Amino acid sequence: MRCFIGINLSIEAIKEIQKIQKKLEPNFTGRLTASENLHLTIKFLGEIEKDAINDVKKKLSSITPPPFELILKDVGVFSQKFIKIIWVKVSDVPLQPLVDNSLKDIFELENRFMGHITIARVRSLTDKKSFLQLINATTVNEVSFMVKDFYLKESILTPDGPIYKDIDRYKLLS
Repeated sequence: MRCFIGINLSIEAIKEIQKIQKKLEPNFTGRLTASENLHLTIKFLGEIEKDAINDVKKKLSSITPPPFELILKDVGVFSQKFIKIIWVKVSDVPLQPLVDNSLKDIFELENRFMGHITIARVRSLTDKKSFLQLINATTVNEVSFMVKDFYLKESILTPDGPIYKDIDRYKLLS
């Protein structure tokens, strides 16, 4: 199973991302992340054997942080030279190091985590310079929402894009 640990977004956050996607979409060839697939990945686990899932579930259920606020920040790309992913950055994610540490005896620690939501995948651009100017000029309304839970999810890759299925839900304790 191909798995990750993620946070679902509020309706307001999804609506804000949809506005950004509409603004950017005519300027590149590629695929927008479908609204139902918008999420924040806090740890990608990759392929896991089914019997290891129970160990992951047990470790994740031992994490008991309080709910926290997440804020949409700005839009960007990882590499200005090779533009492949368009993302919306989020505020600090205090849950990420807790998840990371709880799984450190099974998975490598995440050394370069940057909280972001992938909003599009770019196949090609006709004018990279003007696209980067558009990205830099695009403002994100700082929508905030409380994170009260997180999920262990399965990612099923299909020719039409990924399908995400919740394996387990973990409530944050207030």
